[in-house]
Amino acid sequence: MSAIISQIIRRQIAVSAPKLSGTAATAGEHSGGHKVWKRLSFFVAFPAIGLCMLNAYLAHQEHAHHPRPPFVKYDYLARREKRFPWGDGTKSLFHNPRTNALPDGYET
Repeated sequence: MSAIISQIIRRQIAVSAPKLSGTAATAGEHSGGHKVWKRLSFFVAFPAIGLCMLNAYLAHQEHAHHPRPPFVKYDYLARREKRFPWGDGTKSLFHNPRTNALPDGYET
């Protein structure tokens, strides 16, 4: 009985193995994959990017109304060993007078 069952199993494996390996290389069954990715891009990715942009904008608007923290002069912050080579030498290259403090305090 076990010989008959093992023979049937071997026959099934021998018959089904060429079918599985032969169909994977044909292009007929895998065509249209670009349609799925195009739809995912338009209906999932772009709306997700838009929602992330909206979230960042709303968070920025929320923080824009907070008052600036008071300046506290610490010895270890804003140490200038030598002057910057541009301007008056106290402002960094990307200095913003509203948010970046000088060693003595805010400008405005």
